[in-house]
Amino acid sequence: MPGNARRSPTTLDGLVARYRLARAAAGQVGRILEALAAEPDPHTTVSDPQAALEVHVADSLSGLEVPELRRARRIADIGAGAGFPGLVLAVALPQAKVDLVESAGRKTAVVDRLIQAGDVSNARSITTRAEELGGVPGALGGGREAYDAVTARAVGPLAVLVEYAAPLLREGGVLVAWKGARDAEEEAAAADAARQLGMAVTAVLAVQPFEASENRHLYVVRKISPTPAGFPRRPGMAGKRPLG
Repeated sequence: MPGNARRSPTTLDGLVARYRLARAAAGQVGRILEALAAEPDPHTTVSDPQAALEVHVADSLSGLEVPELRRARRIADIGAGAGFPGLVLAVALPQAKVDLVESAGRKTAVVDRLIQAGDVSNARSITTRAEELGGVPGALGGGREAYDAVTARAVGPLAVLVEYAAPLLREGGVLVAWKGARDAEEEAAAADAARQLGMAVTAVLAVQPFEASENRHLYVVRKISPTPAGFPRRPGMAGKRPLG
């Protein structure tokens, strides 16, 4: 930062005002941050409350700059890790049902403890792989074509995320993927994968969740036609043999 300019600290109240959240949201997020700081197995290197407020909470809330995500009624957060962005989005969007999808039971156990700490009644964890969830129709208890939006943060290459998301989304639904600096090669691969999956990249939004953040982007990929037969592929194939 040039000269002697000092960075303004991010505050919970400031985030609540910025994103026009319900008054109760600050208390819920505060309790989640306290529980994360006390968590013996947090599955994140950032658990200090102030640092996590910026790196996890503010970053998660930047997804609300995507109108389709703010309007979504069913959201799947794939590769949820310690619960971000899905848990924060559930607090911010109390009218939505949010499924936090993670293949490792030890991680969903952390998510469950944070859900309980924040009393987030519209969020739940699901211990499964995205491919397995997308292979079972919603009417049979799975997630195929069951979601208005899929979110992914720090999970994998964009082409892989598009393949994970496509079977889960209803037609017209969107994948919102958190990424850092733009990468032309990754974008080209994602566009190619999207064409094969009935998806299309419709927006790349530059966001600044907090004052010191740099090179942060949200990719919005819309489902424009039904997922082709043969998808999802068996677990692990999207990463081993990406379409793009």
